[in-house]
Amino acid sequence: MLHAQLAAGYETLGFFGRDPWWLVLLKAVFCFAFLLITVLVSIVWERKVVAWMQLRIGPNRHGPWGLLQSLADGVKLALKEDLVVSGADKVVYILAPVVCAIPAFMAIAVIPFGPADNEISIFGTRTPMQLTDLPVALLYILATASIGIYGIVLAGWSSGSTYPLLGGLRSSAQMISYEIAMGLSFAAVFIYSGSMSTSQIVDSQRSTWFAVLLPVSFIVYIIAMVGETNRAPFDLPEAEGELVGGFNTEYSSLKFAMFMLAEYVNMVTVSAVASTLFLGGWRAPWPISTFWAGANHGWWPLLWIIIKIQLLLFFFIWLRGTLPRLRYDQFMKLGWKVLIPVSLVWLVMVASVRALRNEGNGFGNVVLYVGAPVAVLLLLSVLWDTFRDKEKRAEPAVPAGEFDPMAGGYPVPPLPGQELPPVPRRRSRVPRATPPQELADALNGANHGANHVEGS
Repeated sequence: MLHAQLAAGYETLGFFGRDPWWLVLLKAVFCFAFLLITVLVSIVWERKVVAWMQLRIGPNRHGPWGLLQSLADGVKLALKEDLVVSGADKVVYILAPVVCAIPAFMAIAVIPFGPADNEISIFGTRTPMQLTDLPVALLYILATASIGIYGIVLAGWSSGSTYPLLGGLRSSAQMISYEIAMGLSFAAVFIYSGSMSTSQIVDSQRSTWFAVLLPVSFIVYIIAMVGETNRAPFDLPEAEGELVGGFNTEYSSLKFAMFMLAEYVNMVTVSAVASTLFLGGWRAPWPISTFWAGANHGWWPLLWIIIKIQLLLFFFIWLRGTLPRLRYDQFMKLGWKVLIPVSLVWLVMVASVRALRNEGNGFGNVVLYVGAPVAVLLLLSVLWDTFRDKEKRAEPAVPAGEFDPMAGGYPVPPLPGQELPPVPRRRSRVPRATPPQELADALNGANHGANHVEGS
């Protein structure tokens, strides 16, 4: 079965690489324009949806219903003064936004917008609805996503300022942790589809979407893609309450606009990847595909994948308008202690199930061989948590009283029941004004003494 899938994948790849140069150029322009237009729409949509969630009006001045707000923002950024801070490494400082923006556009080249069997005709030339495809297309997507982080890190380092540097370091740590979880979610798709080609992966979801067959991989990817794009609630590199603006604090005008553009283009790209890997790609949703035979032919597939991308973009907006920002240690704990272990265990299960099915084992044997070890692991984890809670309850309470916050070599806050020692303060050199009540008592005492003398 696996050999048959690989052969079908290589046959699908045979449709690519035959387009004339003008058609390749036309497709590239379409991909670029598609990303730009989607970004312009997404910015207005985000501001409108968040305003609706917060019972506000939102943009309503530029164009009908405020639909030209994105263009107004672009003009405003372009007309702002372009500053270069004196302490910056100027070459890297100027190059960083370019390094961040260009890779964001590259991943769209391998996203299929329709079937790869030359169904459509453009100016009389039959062509697939995809710029190109590769046997390792998903590795290409991971590689381009990894390059973009260099622009953020270099922007933070080259600014010559503390807060941008901290934002760049946070971005690098964030990328490492969530890139691992994203790659592991991809691996399960590789196993089930037998290919890394995006067109072949969509073809493998002919009967059932991978979001149904691989729900854990889908959930892990959804969480990881939000972390990859530095979007709320995972926008720790840009936390304005802690880092002013993060890595882009010292940027203005078009250089700042390029960072903003890269963020929104990455949102569109990861949404397109999620649609391709887990939501059937360009295929019509289940109810439509059952009664309409032509839903997956012609130009209609372009409509279905655009709808899926827009729904995932709405998911991004929904998260931003709903969830508060995580604390940074909680965010890294989620990546390293939750997503990566869950992805590893899930990947082992998927590989075991796939190997057993390829060997001809029935559903009962698969459940026995895979489900029994998982049940044992869950039972052991429950027992371990139970005994750990008992040990925590048996531990002596923290002694009350004063404590030394520098005992461990660095300042720590007090635990419940502990008190900080009083801070020594020198007396103020400014003469203290006499309170009104003390002044009144002094005067009453003086009057009482004077009356006593007169009476005697």
